[in-house]
Amino acid sequence: MKLRIAAFILFAAITTPAAAQTDDAYAPARAIVADIGKIVTPNGVQETFEVMLGGARQVVNVRGSDKANPILVFVHGGPGAVEMPFAWTFQRPWEDVFTVVQYDQRGAGRSYPLNDPATLAPTMTVERYRDDAIELIDLLKQRYGKRQVVLMGHSWGSIVGLSVAVKRPDLLYTYVGVGQGIDFREGEKTGMAWTRAKALAAGNTNAVAAIDALAPYPAGEFTIAKADGWRKYAIPYGALMYNKPDLDLYFQTPRLSPEYSEADRKAWGQGSAFSVTTLWPRLADVSFQKVTKMDVPIVFLLGRHDYTVPSPVAADWFARVKAPSKKLVWLEHSAHMPMVEEPGHFFAALLRDVLPLTKE
Repeated sequence: MKLRIAAFILFAAITTPAAAQTDDAYAPARAIVADIGKIVTPNGVQETFEVMLGGARQVVNVRGSDKANPILVFVHGGPGAVEMPFAWTFQRPWEDVFTVVQYDQRGAGRSYPLNDPATLAPTMTVERYRDDAIELIDLLKQRYGKRQVVLMGHSWGSIVGLSVAVKRPDLLYTYVGVGQGIDFREGEKTGMAWTRAKALAAGNTNAVAAIDALAPYPAGEFTIAKADGWRKYAIPYGALMYNKPDLDLYFQTPRLSPEYSEADRKAWGQGSAFSVTTLWPRLADVSFQKVTKMDVPIVFLLGRHDYTVPSPVAADWFARVKAPSKKLVWLEHSAHMPMVEEPGHFFAALLRDVLPLTKE
């Protein structure tokens, strides 16, 4: 398997190993996963469909045991790191209390082959992704007869999600930030310093030298190559998953996803490379540091050991911002993927701190 380090979340451009691990080889396992996860309740929903958002065709997946439950829209990371093919590993319990919506953003995953990349590239800005999410929320409200939704942004998706919460708080019961980004340059600076300190303590002089050679980054030129340049050392120290430096098997889980075929996984890799290369230079000065007041309840679910998108930066902003209500939950044994690393504690936080906010 070939891996590329993305700026906000590791993603895999999965290739088929020489040992004849074809798509068909995984079909029986996918059938088992599909059967276990099948929604069978009378008022349940399990559907995948295409929508046009901001002039771009995008794929939406909806799952839930009862359509009467509140909607939770999950905005994936990256840019371009779709989480629909991973969702089967952590999402099923959520579906008993929420109608959960995953969508592959413009230029990503199953949405990537639906649009011309050359036409799409100029549209790829934070503002366009924000407005795509707003259009999707409006569509979902009409389709399922809801007044508001819970919006959860993870990693890069937390930039999109928080942007929605700032512009259209009226659409939301609450905003939930996971692996929350606040300030791109500050986050890169903090993550690099943490990784350098870890490498220095471990006597890894090559890593220290490689990180130092990235200077003046994160000042100056802002490229994905620079972002990858320090994260490839951060991952083995647990910046992405706590105490789990080897993620090869984790990135095989999409092979078992009922939502993703072999062609979809190929599109995932292509879309990830396209999205992060196109979008990253445009994000250098994106920051929420000047946002001091929110008009919607906010809940942050942060991994204590997250230095992929450093949680101390998010916690500092959270302490200063004013909101109708706010709650920060620390996942003590997690880094950047707490819904995977501590699924029980994560779900408990959804039940305890998020679901009550949806009561009208």
